[in-house]
Amino acid sequence: MTVSNIAPAAAAEAPAQVEKRFHYWQTRTLIATMFGYAAFYFVRKNMSVAMPAIEADLHITKAQLGGFLTAHGVLYGLSKFFNGPWADRTNARYFMVAGLLLSVVANVFFGFSSSVLLLGVAWMVNGWVQGMGFPPCCRLMTHWFPPEKLATKMSIWNTSHSIGAWLALGFCGYIVERASWRWCFHGPAILCTVAGLILFWMLRDTPSSVGLPEIHQAKKTAGEDKGSAEYRAFVREHVFGNPHLWWISFANFFVYILRFAVLDWGPTLLKEMKGFSLQHASWVVIGFEIAGLIGMLIAGWVTDRVFGGRGSRTCVFCMIGGSLAMLAFWKLGTTPWLTIGFLGLAGFFIYGPQALIGITAANLATNRAAATAAGLTGLFGYLSTLVSGWGLGYLVQRAGWNTAFGALLAIGALGTIMFVLAWPAKAHGYEEAT
Repeated sequence: MTVSNIAPAAAAEAPAQVEKRFHYWQTRTLIATMFGYAAFYFVRKNMSVAMPAIEADLHITKAQLGGFLTAHGVLYGLSKFFNGPWADRTNARYFMVAGLLLSVVANVFFGFSSSVLLLGVAWMVNGWVQGMGFPPCCRLMTHWFPPEKLATKMSIWNTSHSIGAWLALGFCGYIVERASWRWCFHGPAILCTVAGLILFWMLRDTPSSVGLPEIHQAKKTAGEDKGSAEYRAFVREHVFGNPHLWWISFANFFVYILRFAVLDWGPTLLKEMKGFSLQHASWVVIGFEIAGLIGMLIAGWVTDRVFGGRGSRTCVFCMIGGSLAMLAFWKLGTTPWLTIGFLGLAGFFIYGPQALIGITAANLATNRAAATAAGLTGLFGYLSTLVSGWGLGYLVQRAGWNTAFGALLAIGALGTIMFVLAWPAKAHGYEEAT
């Protein structure tokens, strides 16, 4: 590893000892951020399991439930956008823990509510504070890992999405069958309070905060004034002035529609369209997540080893595969095992772009503005809930699941086109930045 800006504490140490300590903190940071982000899913994806029980208990319609998802998702996307620049300026340790604990409060309030208004307000607040999870993780990963390894390492980190959703769906699916849907919110809140304390103990902000050297690419940014005119000009040029970042941001809109169509509506559509029980449907969606976990790891490896870090190129092939798998699930999923297999194949392909978009954005913006770039792509990703939440719920209620699946295939084609337009993007922006 090439390092610079040797911190005083590290200057007196032997290089081998510095390398050993750096590796320890890299590993610890990777594990901590994975653990922390998986915990965010316990107080976010619990809604998808609880929705059928909420609908039956409180007589709330699918369109209203879709409205909850849309409001939550839009605010989550806006939160990632506005919190991105803030996370680039703030200690990631405090920022991430604060977001998790605030989400705990919102879940407790939701679990005690019964009116549509109060439930909606609680879930909207939760959407905003959930947006405090990804930007600090992006900042941490770009400060602790060099760009030539970021696709592989961040693909490993991205498995926290699948692990978190998998555990949350299993945990809440078990609870909702044996207790009240309200415990889908109170139970995860208790677990995530403990998780927040563990995360605060495990995390540190940057290598220099533990007396270690910054990685080579950070040598000109250590101690940088993030309010300076020079920094603002850098962000304008390398984030908002980069057309490839806009193309992958648009693509993220379509990727997230496909992803959330399964995550948020999966238990419901499997119950109504394929005849699964609610508990078995939750396990099928878990299979979608597990396949996605494998897919994102392979996509990260392919990006670094085959495409030289150019994530948008890998995404073109993933989107084609994901769209075809969704078509097969719809038309050929005539038995339970075919249904499970095709939905798993869709997850395998869809989660590659879901992971690589953030990695590509972070590398193009460099670690000076990684969280800001992640906020931009995240904004488009969660604006998608206008379609995957309220839009899909309304479409299904009016025209049925078959019409909805036709729309999802068109969305997959549009996402593929966006990635094709981003094909010329470079692997990273560090050379231009210096």
